[in-house]
Amino acid sequence: MNRRDDLYTRRETTSGSFRFDEQVVDVFPDMIDRSVPGYALLVPMIGQLARRFVQPGSTVHDLGCSLGAVTLAVRAALKGREDVSGIRLIATDNAEAMVARFDTLLGEADVPHERTSTALLASSSSRINASQETLPVLLCHGDIREVPIENASFAALNFTLQFLEPEDRDQLLSRLSQGLRPGGALVLAEKVHFDEAATARRQTDWHHDYKRLQGYSELEIARKRAALERVLLAETETVHMERLRRCGFRRVTRWFQCFGFHAWLAER
Repeated sequence: MNRRDDLYTRRETTSGSFRFDEQVVDVFPDMIDRSVPGYALLVPMIGQLARRFVQPGSTVHDLGCSLGAVTLAVRAALKGREDVSGIRLIATDNAEAMVARFDTLLGEADVPHERTSTALLASSSSRINASQETLPVLLCHGDIREVPIENASFAALNFTLQFLEPEDRDQLLSRLSQGLRPGGALVLAEKVHFDEAATARRQTDWHHDYKRLQGYSELEIARKRAALERVLLAETETVHMERLRRCGFRRVTRWFQCFGFHAWLAER
């Protein structure tokens, strides 16, 4: 059973102190569901998109997989197809606590999986026979900027790019574009920044209203916001879309928005 997120009733924060540590992992499913409006809809919709874009014999990447919600949604969506033999599902995260917990969850769910690292990923060859019945997961601990992107047809950056330094984002998206097969696609979901001050205030107010309705107190909202300062580096939708096109994606479509949380499909 998922533990309720009461972390910021207990944890005093300083600006920029947020980390994906054991305490965050303990409450993460509840935290993200009650903090990101529409998250419970967004994840299965990524699976729906994967069902359309994933190609036989290709690789699928969940970059910044946390506890694997997107990986499992993609896996569930693909299991109904008849041409999934040879597909590799690779889930990568740099937080050891996240990877260890996801490893446990996969075991409890009896999902065939193996664990590796970014340093070993290029030479990893799964001993599990990928088939319609198995669709094994290769769980990788390491920096998503170091993941080899080859023979891919689908990738997801689900509220992950925002935690990278802006100067690293072009390089990662360029590698993704180059590593995707023609007809492949990337789902990018991010919290966005609004340049116009009045719009930014309204979107923030509406988001905080949502969090209050989910049971968060004013203290929790303030502490969480302070903890994420200089850690979650949001950009405008225009910046995101221009970068995706600059990095080689031919078509970019916004398919989800709830307040300041957006998701785009970038097609190769």
